[in-house]
Amino acid sequence: ASCGDPAVAQALASGSDADVLAAFGGAAAFRAAVAGGTAPCVDLSDSRRVWVIVDKQRPLVPIDFEPAEVTAPANMPRTVDGRLQPAASDALSALVAAAAAEGAGSIGLNSAYRSYASQTRTYNGYVESMGRDQADLQSARPGFSEHQTGLATDVAACDGGCSAIESFGGATQGAWVAANAWRFGFVVRYEDGYTPITGYEWEPWHLRYIGTDLAQVYHDGGFHTLEDFFGLPAAPTY
Repeated sequence: ASCGDPAVAQALASGSDADVLAAFGGAAAFRAAVAGGTAPCVDLSDSRRVWVIVDKQRPLVPIDFEPAEVTAPANMPRTVDGRLQPAASDALSALVAAAAAEGAGSIGLNSAYRSYASQTRTYNGYVESMGRDQADLQSARPGFSEHQTGLATDVAACDGGCSAIESFGGATQGAWVAANAWRFGFVVRYEDGYTPITGYEWEPWHLRYIGTDLAQVYHDGGFHTLEDFFGLPAAPTY
């Protein structure tokens, strides 16, 4: 299927994200069309879509975007009152339950949806403590953060109390998430060694929800960044 297909046009106009993927012939065909440049009707800047790409070259549109609804994931420890878009929230609850059931230990929510104003405070705090250049490797400028979509969450290892997110990569939970997050529709957005593409240092705790269909294709294809997944240029700097 292509952008000229009536089913694709109909799905984009009034269907769900799943409807659009189906109209293209599935998630793999959707990705191939977008990455191959043959699907100009798919807007990777559409903040309402699960495939929205936010990086240092792609701010949110509008820059102060707010998701229609965010809810708190159930049955997990948390260090803040974190909320996500409903599908991502349910998926995170399922991921946390599976991690515990499969012996990886307890995973808690550290930070999820952050508004434009909240991200402004977060980013400015980094700038004040370490300067802009170093801050830009660790925190997104307001309007350029995946957290603002309501599709991204920072998680922590929470066996007998939640530890700092910086220790997540070395925890049993971190290894399990790296291997299994895709099963629940998440990808580890900022992997080790991909700073020249993503613009961020390794963040094993930062999970981005793209839905189970796309996450399966991402995993099966051996991808490491959403930029490569969708055929976008690297975005190391603003």
